[in-house]
Amino acid sequence: MTTLMTAAAAAPAPDPAAAVGLAGYDMAFWLTGAAILVLLGLSAFFSGSETALTASSRSKLRARADKGDEGAQRALAVTEDSESLIGSILLGNNVVNILAASLATALFTRLLGSSGVAAATLVMTALVLIFSEVLPKTYAILAPEDLASRVARPIGVSTRILAPVVTVVRLVVRGILALFGVRADQSGHVFSVQEEIAGALAIAQSSGTVQKEERDRLMGALDLGDRSVEEIMLHRSRIEMIDADLATEEVLDRVLKSPHTRLPVYRGERENVIGVIHAKDLLRGVRKALQETDPEALRNFDVLSTAMPPYFVPDTTSLDEQMREFLKRHTHFALVVDEYGSLRGLITLEDILEEIVGEITDEHDTDAAQSLVPNPQGDYLVDGAMTIRDLNRALDWSLPDDEANTVAGLVIHMAQSIPAPGQVFSFHGYRFEVVARRENRVTRLRIRPLAEAPSTGESAADQ
Repeated sequence: MTTLMTAAAAAPAPDPAAAVGLAGYDMAFWLTGAAILVLLGLSAFFSGSETALTASSRSKLRARADKGDEGAQRALAVTEDSESLIGSILLGNNVVNILAASLATALFTRLLGSSGVAAATLVMTALVLIFSEVLPKTYAILAPEDLASRVARPIGVSTRILAPVVTVVRLVVRGILALFGVRADQSGHVFSVQEEIAGALAIAQSSGTVQKEERDRLMGALDLGDRSVEEIMLHRSRIEMIDADLATEEVLDRVLKSPHTRLPVYRGERENVIGVIHAKDLLRGVRKALQETDPEALRNFDVLSTAMPPYFVPDTTSLDEQMREFLKRHTHFALVVDEYGSLRGLITLEDILEEIVGEITDEHDTDAAQSLVPNPQGDYLVDGAMTIRDLNRALDWSLPDDEANTVAGLVIHMAQSIPAPGQVFSFHGYRFEVVARRENRVTRLRIRPLAEAPSTGESAADQ
């Protein structure tokens, strides 16, 4: 008896793996395995939902919602508070991933003993990577709006359930960031809508899905709010005006020779604009005068009787605001003045539209858009009054327009003087040669990009 007890005591303890093999897979084993699969499915759900809701286009979702798609409406509502949405998804995803890894470790330890930890790590890494990350996110990228509409309801429920925990996490994160002097901005997005659209257009143009002309038109419309009438107005030195003291015959002659239908009328000095003549109104008045029996009716005809009162606008008015004013007033001709009331130039509705669609010319335009064709050396002959923005759009260059609106203004600003013909400057990665100058105005330049752009905005001049 003693011998039997000693032998039994000396026998080694049974191995866990052998025990499972002998006793079979019990109910706890199968429940644990099923729980791991469910958790992997939840992880895939959270990963795919995050990608779908963040990658879906709000404009497409809005279009679907306007057509009565309830899923799209819920998706729009869920994505309103993006911080809470992302916080809830990340919280849920991390909880199910950690729980799945813990259950897998327990299961593999029961099967393989101490080596089960390494096995569980390898197996769960492969399963989570393939089935819970790459696969659902790839599927979500293929049809983000469809998936976002389907997952909006359950994600909305989980967001409300996890909201208290997410709030605590956000407070903790903000507190930690505050210790390092970083304040989390709770208002607005990091990028504006214009920047997002501009970035999307740049990517689309580089991929070939959007042409440069289409991108220029869309960007021109987006930039109207950031630009003022001062940037595109016709300078006062180039405005064609009528002296109110001229004889009627001479006024008619100038109006007929002018390519413009509207001409400002001044008295005494050009700053004193007292009206605007419209060619049609003037012709109607002349025709009425000619119908009279008095032979001196045309000679005594008052040109100002057909003139419209001038419309003045500040030079700081934004282009989109000015366009709305033109449409509201049913006119498209305004004189631009500075803060002291001095005449700066004029702007028309056509000028604003040209910022969107490009140069608009007709059979009466004498100053047609100059064609920018390089010579064999790669030089472009450019009018000094050409705006930097138009030059950048035409040649896809990147000359700065912060300090000057025109090419000549940029050269004068960088040179800190009015250069003489023949002077050559290089700055911002381009070579500028002054070709012609009229009094204090640089009228013609020859420009070409340098082979290597300088690292700074320094300029050099060759006398």
